[in-house]
Amino acid sequence: MNKRPAQSTTLTRGRISPDRARRSLDLLSILVFCGFFFLVGAQLVGLVGADEPRYAQVAREMLQRQDWVTPVLYGKPWLEKPPLYYWSAIIAYKGAGGVSDWAARMPSAILCSLMLLFIYRWSHRFRPGMQLDAALITAAAAMTIGFGRSASTDMPLTVMFTVAMLCWYGWHASQDRSWLLGFYFFSGLGTLAKGPVAVLLAALIIVVFAWLRRDGRLILRTLWPAGILLYLAVTLPWFVAVQRANPEFFRTFFLQQNLARYTTDLYRHHQPFWYYLPVALLALVPWTVFVIVAVVDAVRDWRFSVKEPPGKEDLRTFLTLWLLLPILLFSVSQSKLPGYILPAIPAGTILLADFIQRRKEASVKPNDWLALLHATLSAVLLVAALIVPFKLLKLALPRNVLIVAGALLVTAVLALWLSLHNYGYRILRFTTLIAVVIAFSLLLRGTGPIVDVLYSERRVNAAIGQIVQGPAPVAVYDVPRSVEYGLAFYRNQPILSYERNEIPLTDHVVIAAAGTKAELEYRLPGRHVTRVGGFSWQRLDFYIVTGGNSGAPQQ
Repeated sequence: MNKRPAQSTTLTRGRISPDRARRSLDLLSILVFCGFFFLVGAQLVGLVGADEPRYAQVAREMLQRQDWVTPVLYGKPWLEKPPLYYWSAIIAYKGAGGVSDWAARMPSAILCSLMLLFIYRWSHRFRPGMQLDAALITAAAAMTIGFGRSASTDMPLTVMFTVAMLCWYGWHASQDRSWLLGFYFFSGLGTLAKGPVAVLLAALIIVVFAWLRRDGRLILRTLWPAGILLYLAVTLPWFVAVQRANPEFFRTFFLQQNLARYTTDLYRHHQPFWYYLPVALLALVPWTVFVIVAVVDAVRDWRFSVKEPPGKEDLRTFLTLWLLLPILLFSVSQSKLPGYILPAIPAGTILLADFIQRRKEASVKPNDWLALLHATLSAVLLVAALIVPFKLLKLALPRNVLIVAGALLVTAVLALWLSLHNYGYRILRFTTLIAVVIAFSLLLRGTGPIVDVLYSERRVNAAIGQIVQGPAPVAVYDVPRSVEYGLAFYRNQPILSYERNEIPLTDHVVIAAAGTKAELEYRLPGRHVTRVGGFSWQRLDFYIVTGGNSGAPQQ
């Protein structure tokens, strides 16, 4: 009778098994890429746009008030979004030792990294062989990198939605109800990230998937009472608490911020129906060409999945629906912003990883024309990273830059095409990641500082600080919303608006569009308007308004 070995299956005479060593190396690779894409250069660019500084400021005020229930902006309830991002930012502020713009972006970076690790583990369980491709291709998609470095609610929603949908398919494939519990738990967190859209998207995908499989019972099996109770246990405490503290919450959040936002152009984000087609294509760069091929391949073969038990073809159908249905749903919406379709992007990248794995198993090489298109797109990404700084500054491209760009384009196209031609799909991830890393490095070094100067109010606030000492009243006139919200975060004070008739009767500072002194004097009869500086990069002038009643309240 043979004796059982004294060593475990993963250790042989003190040596780590090749499989375990490979998994450790894979996980290390994922962490390195996450650190590079989401954390390196996090301080190069201040908060940009209106949403980033606004969300960061809400988290700051909740922290200052020690109120984990009601989101607050400038001392007033701000009920547009649920609290998951704010809670995460509060924790980040505490962990970073204080409020900062880079700490405000940590929730997205950390949550996105955890999502990629989950994708790896899930893929290893249900589609072994594609796990590293699935994680790194998702990490290197343009929209993942962009929103993984942002202070927003879009990435927390995407992370929770992605994990929830993968858990649902895990249950569908294995019939292990622990996966179904995971689906309900992370659907609850997705609801706390951005509202009922998490559940609506999941329901749409699952219902259409069940319909394609002609399996109505799949929907009934999904509606598991224990899972529904878990979902309610995750979501209801905050919704009940915030409604009790703010009776206007239901109207503001559900009717205005969700229903009216979708059905009307209340918030002036109208775009044409086809808007998300180019957005999705750009979001998947540099993988766009092969994602399209993977989608076409999955749609062509989806009929076979109806007659088979859960398997590879079934997964492809599920991922294709997950990619396409959110894009279609939001295309119908009257309000469109790029981040709305972010939850669909991981489906496309995981579908591509599955496509690559099947091609590698069949020892099939990509069509030369497809390889050339992919090589060209990746090369264009490199060239774009080189010339974007000149375009942002509206400068003509120097002759030597044009020569370098042309040489880089030709060299990159040839190198990428030859590698795919000779080695096929097994080299696709490696060669493309090289192009992405180089392009992102160029963007960090060349474009990052320019974006900080042109689009963040961090530098504007520093310029104001050289003129005005202390928390003087600050108002804005004829400037983008991003200026108002950005200054409010960096100065940690409400910024008044002349357009809203918030004109202080006391002496104050006005940040206005360049050349508007005459308009200000017209609006302020009897008061002195003195230009004291400006920020030419954003075409802003700084004025001090004097001659008001120091004891009078603000209008």
